[in-house]
Amino acid sequence: MHPTSQQTIGPFFPRGFIGPAEHDLTRVTADAEPTTQGEAVMLRGSVTRAGGVPCVNAILEMWQADAAGRFGADPAFLGWGRAFTDAEGRYAFRTVIPGGFTDATGTRAPHANITVMGAGLMRRVLTTVFFPGFETEADPVMAAVPTVLRPLLLAEPARREKGLRCFRFDIRLRGENETPFFDL
Repeated sequence: MHPTSQQTIGPFFPRGFIGPAEHDLTRVTADAEPTTQGEAVMLRGSVTRAGGVPCVNAILEMWQADAAGRFGADPAFLGWGRAFTDAEGRYAFRTVIPGGFTDATGTRAPHANITVMGAGLMRRVLTTVFFPGFETEADPVMAAVPTVLRPLLLAEPARREKGLRCFRFDIRLRGENETPFFDL
């Protein structure tokens, strides 16, 4: 027997809530040409609950700076995207390696922010994924995380797909190796 909506904490999102190319941050619309600035990459992973149970039909939103470390400066780069998890809890985003930048908190390493919403979550959760190959120790967000947990915020290189460099970033909502989350 499957739980009904009265037995399960929402929110619930219909599949039509997300368009066919909203997972692609490299273009401003589904039919637009992708940005030519920076290196296009794929970021894939899974969202799991305690015990490795897949988080099915969750929504992830991701936002980041463009390849030069700016927001809204590249007219061909949307810089924001949305994806559903599938039956195995997997998600994927196409994006570019973001540039680092300096803001009021200090020098920020190349990163993307990801929020997860879904059934059973009382509130959305927010984390940050850092890309390998860049200095992250001075980043104020990374520095706020206990040293032992910092590897949980680093994307891992994965096998190339269709000529694109790929990274894996798994999000664990609870349990062993739980992803560090930040207050909104």
